[in-house]
Amino acid sequence: MTVKVIDQPETHRYEATVDGQLEVAGFSQYIRTPELIAFLHTEVRPEFEGRGIGSALARTSLDEARAAGLRVLATCPFYAAWIARHPEYADLLYQARSKVSD
Repeated sequence: MTVKVIDQPETHRYEATVDGQLEVAGFSQYIRTPELIAFLHTEVRPEFEGRGIGSALARTSLDEARAAGLRVLATCPFYAAWIARHPEYADLLYQARSKVSD
């Protein structure tokens, strides 16, 4: 099985297809700024679950974020858990600046 992941900026999501088919097997919704990409929601169609579609979405989008110099905000529970299991991506995570008390 071959999974292809493509960024679809007009719909603000990464989409995964399988074996050259046109139907979308899964997607990750995001919001992007010049410095940050926030992953909001990931969904894989039930018939494609357990086949690595979510991992392909995460790996491809995070590799592209790294290449673009973006920080990552993983508000999507899938992304947060995936990054926790793949610490080589932890350096991408956005860290809020601490406020200085008066």
